[in-house]
Amino acid sequence: MAVWIFIVVGFFLQPVFSNHPNIILIFADDLGYGDLGCYGHPTSLTPNLDWMASRGLRFKDFYSTAAVCSPSRASLLTGRYQTRSGVYPSVFFPSSRGGLPLSEVTIAEVLQSQGYETAIIGKWHLGFGLNGTFLPTRQGFQHFLGVPFSHDQGPCRTLTCFPLNTQCYGTCDIGEAPLPVFLNEEIIQQPVNFTGLIPMYLEFSKSFINKAVNDKKPYFLYYAAHHTHYPQFASAKYTGSSPRGRYGDALLEFDGSIGELLQTVRESGTLDNTLIFFTSDNGPETMRMERGGSSGHLKCGKSTTYEGGMREPAIAYWEGKIKPGVTSELGSILDILPTLAALTGAPLPNVTLDGYDLSEFLLLGHKSPRNTIHYYPPSIDPKTGIFALRVGKYKAHFYTQGAFHSETTPDPDCRITALLTAHDPPLLFDLHLDPAENYNLLNRGIPTDLAPVLHEILQTRDQFESSMEYGESQINLGTDTSLRPCCNPECTPKPSCCQCKN
Repeated sequence: MAVWIFIVVGFFLQPVFSNHPNIILIFADDLGYGDLGCYGHPTSLTPNLDWMASRGLRFKDFYSTAAVCSPSRASLLTGRYQTRSGVYPSVFFPSSRGGLPLSEVTIAEVLQSQGYETAIIGKWHLGFGLNGTFLPTRQGFQHFLGVPFSHDQGPCRTLTCFPLNTQCYGTCDIGEAPLPVFLNEEIIQQPVNFTGLIPMYLEFSKSFINKAVNDKKPYFLYYAAHHTHYPQFASAKYTGSSPRGRYGDALLEFDGSIGELLQTVRESGTLDNTLIFFTSDNGPETMRMERGGSSGHLKCGKSTTYEGGMREPAIAYWEGKIKPGVTSELGSILDILPTLAALTGAPLPNVTLDGYDLSEFLLLGHKSPRNTIHYYPPSIDPKTGIFALRVGKYKAHFYTQGAFHSETTPDPDCRITALLTAHDPPLLFDLHLDPAENYNLLNRGIPTDLAPVLHEILQTRDQFESSMEYGESQINLGTDTSLRPCCNPECTPKPSCCQCKN
């Protein structure tokens, strides 16, 4: 059990722990704001996340930094906008030359300096590179079981995504090598067996947790789920169990995996010394229709800078430490690194950080120090900079653009036919009154009472843009097909021959 000591510094109470808390960071993939039962979906079965929400703090205004995978994962792990590390535009592919620069300091490296055991299970998607240069084992993670990129970045037409030889829905990237599963830096399965993937992840996760507890070492487990990204898949235990169809089965398996992690922590006797934080990388891929997730009442989805693309479900749970409730305070994936550093006494990296320490907000009920959200598009261009900015309850769009990933919705603003459009004055929305971004407050000019609001927003944008230092784009370094992971590197013809027996 963690022991609390309070030191009075000025007018604040600073919590200090006699031992380091264990940390489980759960990151969903393409999960929409409206996909969970506790966020209002009528047919989603998510009992474990709903339980966490009832026992923890559920965020209504929590944000990613990007509406696609790689940039948001870079921000999560570094506490820095993806622009600083060069993880833009778009995402990494199996043959990408670049990756998250090794000079970047990750959460795993920060916590390892405090004696933490560190592991990542699932999706990395921050580059592979020559001889695995950019694998997580080179970025502070002592253990890695998972896939270096997205699970649709390989052929899936002939793979089984559900039991009884139910083939994967869709075709994915047919020209790529079969999807590999890595244990640290070695391929242990190629192509992946989707129906057995999550049980394998959970067995490894439980072993990692129990060993760390038995060795009396604090641990950091980054559970980077593949669910509920396309193509959806599930093991036999969950197939056909959800009224929401195949997407619901995948979501139910994701929720079930969280339940098994919770049970493992309970059985280890460390529930009151374990912080569990859950959120998602970006909004849903509505182009997949019923298989694409839901933004709920928010506008659009993946690849857009509307709320549906970047506002995410998030839950912070720490038994006996975080008071249960629901909050409209602002938070971001950028804030996780500085918050964990504060909770563990770890020194912050000697770089520019864009996150805030939320520890006093989470543990003592103070206001969140965050008051702004900056919205970058996937196709970041330093000449245009951010597309939108939230200050307090107001959000201004300087540019808008639809996206292929947000197709099929009835809203024309979401579709790929909604071309890049500059707005001067910007579109302005009150997100407290209008979270769906339906009513532009400046559609008939600038009301007198909103002039100071607009001035503050423009001033905040200009200050942010002038201070941003764009790192060299790692994605624009290009591709090299010889970099694709292959368990049988001497085989021919590639990439189809890259297969090994389980």
